[in-house]
Amino acid sequence: MLRRPGLRGVALRESLADAYDDWLRGLVRPVDGLALAAVGGLGRREPAPYSDLDLVLLHDGKRDGLAPLADRIWYPIWDSGLGLDHSVRTPDQAVAVAKDDLKAMLGLLDIRHVAGDEAMTKATRERVRESWRATAMARSMQLHELSLERQEISGEAAFLLEPNLKDSCGGLRDAQALYALAIAQVVDVPIAVRTAYGLLLDVRGELHRRAERAEDVLRLQEQDGVGAALGLAAGDGRDAVLRQVNQAARVIAHTLDGAWRRAQPPIRRRRFGRAPAAPERVGLARDVVAHDGEIGLAREAAPASDPGLVLRAAHAAAEHNLPLADFTLSRLAAEAAPVPVPWPALVREDFLDLLGTGAAAVAVLEALDLAGLLARLIPEWDTVRSKAQHNPVHRFTVDRHLLETAAQAARHTRSSPRPDLLLVGALLHDIGKGYPGDHSVAGAPIAERIAGRMGFADEDVRVIAAMTRHHLLLPDTATRRDLEDPATLRIVTDAVGESGELLNLLHLLAIADAAATGPAAWSEWKAGLIADLVRRVAAVMHGADPEAMPPLDEERRELAGRGQVAVVVREDEVIVAVPDRVGALYRTAGVLALQMLDVRSASIRTHAGMAVNHFSVESRFGRMPDPARVRAELLRVLDGDTGLAARLRDKERAYTREPAGDREPPTIHWFDDEATDATVLEYRAADAIGLLCRVTAALERCQLDVVSARVSSVAGSVVDAFYVTTRDGRLVPPARRADIEAELRKA
Repeated sequence: MLRRPGLRGVALRESLADAYDDWLRGLVRPVDGLALAAVGGLGRREPAPYSDLDLVLLHDGKRDGLAPLADRIWYPIWDSGLGLDHSVRTPDQAVAVAKDDLKAMLGLLDIRHVAGDEAMTKATRERVRESWRATAMARSMQLHELSLERQEISGEAAFLLEPNLKDSCGGLRDAQALYALAIAQVVDVPIAVRTAYGLLLDVRGELHRRAERAEDVLRLQEQDGVGAALGLAAGDGRDAVLRQVNQAARVIAHTLDGAWRRAQPPIRRRRFGRAPAAPERVGLARDVVAHDGEIGLAREAAPASDPGLVLRAAHAAAEHNLPLADFTLSRLAAEAAPVPVPWPALVREDFLDLLGTGAAAVAVLEALDLAGLLARLIPEWDTVRSKAQHNPVHRFTVDRHLLETAAQAARHTRSSPRPDLLLVGALLHDIGKGYPGDHSVAGAPIAERIAGRMGFADEDVRVIAAMTRHHLLLPDTATRRDLEDPATLRIVTDAVGESGELLNLLHLLAIADAAATGPAAWSEWKAGLIADLVRRVAAVMHGADPEAMPPLDEERRELAGRGQVAVVVREDEVIVAVPDRVGALYRTAGVLALQMLDVRSASIRTHAGMAVNHFSVESRFGRMPDPARVRAELLRVLDGDTGLAARLRDKERAYTREPAGDREPPTIHWFDDEATDATVLEYRAADAIGLLCRVTAALERCQLDVVSARVSSVAGSVVDAFYVTTRDGRLVPPARRADIEAELRKA
């Protein structure tokens, strides 16, 4: 069946269900008082190719010898290799289990007759559903908790790059929870949810077919094939299927959130033994009220003549942490007047106040987007909605990342003299990811256009555009350039145009951007480097001379003065003194790699014929090595131990999952104007144990001296910046670079 061309989606599920039913009927001996029923996916007639079968053997309790009868059914299924979840129960037992176990109840709601006494199956189904209708409101909180537990583990499918189609928030189980509430007549299931649910089922079916196993996580490597099989991949490749899955999950999650509110209404106080009074309508802003735990419109509201109403309602919702009612969103979408361009000051202020609420604004802006209202305010939002980010550092799609960055920026508004520019700059900093080319370059004119429509003054518009263009300036410069080099400070001062305000905004934006990206994007080490860079640049902008390279401190001079190999190990640094000769740097880097130390930066200084190298490091396993052991290892390597490369390869094989052949090739970039008396060479590649050793060895084979180095490793990728000169201290001539690049790629 799985090999039939064109058998996809609903047709595949129906064919599988029919095939299973026919096969199972042949396993059931016709006996009075006995019925075989399907629950779960097969019960709903929507099995995925490699899903388990969930079956219940119902009996009237009057028959002996049930075990042999059951074995005639279960054993052929086990022998086939299919997974099986089975039970043998009377109808009374099935109803009792459903009353005690919510998960069992959800499965039994869809119990479907397969073979035997059909009346028994039908009666069981009606009794289970009757029990559910009587208790659904009371048990909705428990159902909600199950959904939250799944979300805690599997995240939100609407914004994940590899969503779990079944268990993520907005996935199949959440849609099934909606159907369960609909059976109890608590909610209706709208057409949009039915369509979204069908899409997730279609994608899951093709995912199973391609993986040839029960797989529910839509991995990046499967997205192209799944999309092509379903005809979803035209134009956008893997992003097409992911975007549709994200949007389907968003519809399901939003609808389920509204269902929870209806199933769990606020408890209202009874007065004098009477029925609860009608809920009050509390005014929150002009023509905006809170009613029954949601944000609604006043009776006299006129959206068609009030262009500021959408943002007033949104601000009130975020400020009071209440959801916008679905009816309110629908009415605003149908009737709201367009906002004049440029925006009136009051409209802009409501938008800024909304962003300023921080985390509360995220859900409100998501609701506006789902209703089509956010794109009316910012038409460019369409290009980033559910846009995937093919970068393991990121945990969210582009649109959600922008909302999260603005929410994080709201935590720092008191640290900036221009909180309005910080919030809008944070919201727009990655808007260029919906367009070809470098997203920072592409995004600047787009952000400028949006800020102009919002009614900002011309100078403020230019600042917001500059924030978008340079939002990576500080983190990239701090982690890839030598902060003691005056040329590094010039890179930043030239970009910010001597503006202390822009420097402050970029610093706060870098913090917010990293916090919204994910844990791999930030660390105390990175925060310290950026803060140090900002301090140095600010000092220069106020007229101070660039800080000179500090003299070699007394400890390092003393180490060099010994004239022998010395090693100092501290919490996050290693200092190594070795004779200044060719090959010392790469051998030292190799020894540190054998000790499972990741090098973050390196400073190379010479004194009295000795190289005194300082490495900022991080231990992969949290423990720093014994300095005596490091020194002994280093002595062996410096004395001609030729086994270093082989041991590094063994170490890499032991601790690296990805085969070397699957890695993308490295890229090499040259920068002639970003260092004083040196050429900056950036080597970007997949991270690997011993990579720094191999790269520095290649540089030394190319007769280059490494003056200093900045090493940055995030989420399995490295950007290593080396300050290099020729052996006679000159800049690296362009004519030599092709040969150097070839040697580096071999590394």
